[in-house]
Amino acid sequence: MVTSSVLYPRVESLSSSGINCIPKEYIRPQEELNNIGNVFEEVEKDGGPQVPTIDLMEIESEDKTVQDKCREKLVSAAKDWGVMHLVNHGIPGDLIDRVRKAGQAFFDLPIEEKEKHANDQASGNVQGYGSKLANNASGQLEWEDYFFHLIFPEDKRDLSVWPKTPNDYTKVTSEYARLLRSLATKILSVLSLGLGLEEGRLEKEVGGMEELLLQMKINYYPRCPQPELALGVEAHTDISALTFILHNMVPGLQLFYEGKWVTAKCVPNSIVMHIGDTVEILSNGKYKSILHRGLVNKEKVRISWAVFCEPPKEKIILKPLTELVTEAEPPLYPPRTFAQHLEHKLFRKTQDSLVPRKAD
Repeated sequence: MVTSSVLYPRVESLSSSGINCIPKEYIRPQEELNNIGNVFEEVEKDGGPQVPTIDLMEIESEDKTVQDKCREKLVSAAKDWGVMHLVNHGIPGDLIDRVRKAGQAFFDLPIEEKEKHANDQASGNVQGYGSKLANNASGQLEWEDYFFHLIFPEDKRDLSVWPKTPNDYTKVTSEYARLLRSLATKILSVLSLGLGLEEGRLEKEVGGMEELLLQMKINYYPRCPQPELALGVEAHTDISALTFILHNMVPGLQLFYEGKWVTAKCVPNSIVMHIGDTVEILSNGKYKSILHRGLVNKEKVRISWAVFCEPPKEKIILKPLTELVTEAEPPLYPPRTFAQHLEHKLFRKTQDSLVPRKAD
């Protein structure tokens, strides 16, 4: 039995080594183990709350009543859930398939090849191939490897760290990034109007076309021999403004909604969208950044493509917008830069991840 993750710096290596028991660093605290179930059983459960699905085709409708109703649904989902499945989002299905195939092809490479793209978190070089380093007192690890890189704006990319295999990786990822950036503008416009603001207000507050950064993290969750003991990603809220997620149709995403973990179903041709802490703060808590986590399983590798839309780290002070603050509704969050908010969250982890956290 392997007892140290140091021997296996990549989770993929652990998974393929034939172990029957996972190293202790990957075992979650007892209070979490009480509610980690079999993801394939969880996703089949009927009844109970379900992540809302928003059909964006209706937002383009020439019928203003249809258009307004769609906007109301999206705003309602952002306030109630903070997460939704987007369908008819305008990004071609064949492009999404090519993005998935490109990411899969990179992770299909031998680990020695992937290591040529390894990041160096200790020196602050976070782009590239990596695995989670423990950043809490318990030294706990997550059952995933990943590839992280900035994909938009194009003039801020470092293509030297991008995968060279497959050879269309840069082309398809760049095309996806451009279309996703346009989708972000569309969503931010609807969310602005839903707060009674001018259409472009939230976009401006998070940096606009020049400064809003799109960071892609391809999460690779290998098969796990003891999935009831581990998590692919521990419970957290996203610090981004918005997060857009593709996946390979293997379930795993869970949301903490109304005091219970709800497993998201796999909706064909959809993009999952999260409201992040940044928009929660700007909206003074009207929009929700929901606590979520990722389960793993024994049978299937799960891959997700998360794109975090983030404001610049230092240039913008994040605080509730003036128009949304009154005597009756005082500011719920102190002013911080994005970097300060990240730092504030990073070292505030507790053992009890069952308690949902506000984006404070």
